[in-house]
Amino acid sequence: MMCGPGGAGKTTYAKWLEREGWTRLSFEVEFWERGITTMPSADVVAEVAADLKTRLLRHVTAGEDVVLDFGFWFRRQRDEFRALLAPQSIVPKTVYIATSLETILSRIGDRHGRRADDWPLTDQTARDYFERFEPPTPEEGPLEVIR
Repeated sequence: MMCGPGGAGKTTYAKWLEREGWTRLSFEVEFWERGITTMPSADVVAEVAADLKTRLLRHVTAGEDVVLDFGFWFRRQRDEFRALLAPQSIVPKTVYIATSLETILSRIGDRHGRRADDWPLTDQTARDYFERFEPPTPEEGPLEVIR
């Protein structure tokens, strides 16, 4: 489970895993493939989340490695996916991309909305995301922190 606020570098890391043979699941890619290029309604988010959960279970049941390029900003979200995978005897690792706000702000200016992983963020939105983010802790389970 990739974990970090918007602009932290989660997708860059997740794409590296994808090149190594992992299956990458991403809300942004799903939205883009459905023609959605701005933040969708809560109903659409819920529909995409259900589809991604189904695909996740299908892949892990087949023994495939999967990277969830989501963000997992809140512990409750991480716990929800741990609970989803528990019946499969899978304990997911959280990969927390610990990035400073200054680095994030320097990166988001390069986003132009031309593809799925290029969603633009304003400085204020990035700041808000950074402030609301709940960093994972080792008590949650396997954790790798990348700085």
